[in-house]
Amino acid sequence: MWASFWILLLALAVYGVVHSLAASRRAKAAARRLFGPAADRWYRLAFSLFGGLSFLPVLFLFAWLPDRVLYVVPYPYIFLMLAVQALGGMFFLWALAVIDLGAFLGLRQLAGSRDAEMERLTTSGPYQLVRHPLYTASLLVLWFMPVMSVNLLAFNLGVTAYFVIGGYFEEQKLLQQFGQAYAVYRDETPMLIPVRLMRPGRD
Repeated sequence: MWASFWILLLALAVYGVVHSLAASRRAKAAARRLFGPAADRWYRLAFSLFGGLSFLPVLFLFAWLPDRVLYVVPYPYIFLMLAVQALGGMFFLWALAVIDLGAFLGLRQLAGSRDAEMERLTTSGPYQLVRHPLYTASLLVLWFMPVMSVNLLAFNLGVTAYFVIGGYFEEQKLLQQFGQAYAVYRDETPMLIPVRLMRPGRD
């Protein structure tokens, strides 16, 4: 049964590496060299579609591999778990509401808008609490499942690792893009958990 655990972790690791490489500035620059300026219009949408389609094999493995229940949260605590999941879902929708969803998916670029016209650092709403609210919301939903199985544990661990590692590389791109403005935002805002830790030398 635990073979499923390691297979899922490996599948998520492969997905994370490929997805991070496709998201890199080098990959976009390579597309621009191969296809010219038109790549600026379609690359983000192609990346979004690729990210969704390439995740389907992981979901297939999750559903197809043998599984075993590890625990079931008893009554009445199950309602607490569901309440936290609902909070995570609302937090996710809030984060989507404050970003340019068309640009995020690549639809505006395909329509002819240039990336440079849409480059802005979002720090409002849930982005005041954490730098990656979509990740935080997803983790609340995943880890507060009232039923935990071997496959779900592997899935949760793999996704959590991807959010942390992928988030680091994403922030390197944002530092190059926004410079000191993002460096200040990163120093003042937690990554995933909305708790500001005291730093040496600060009151």
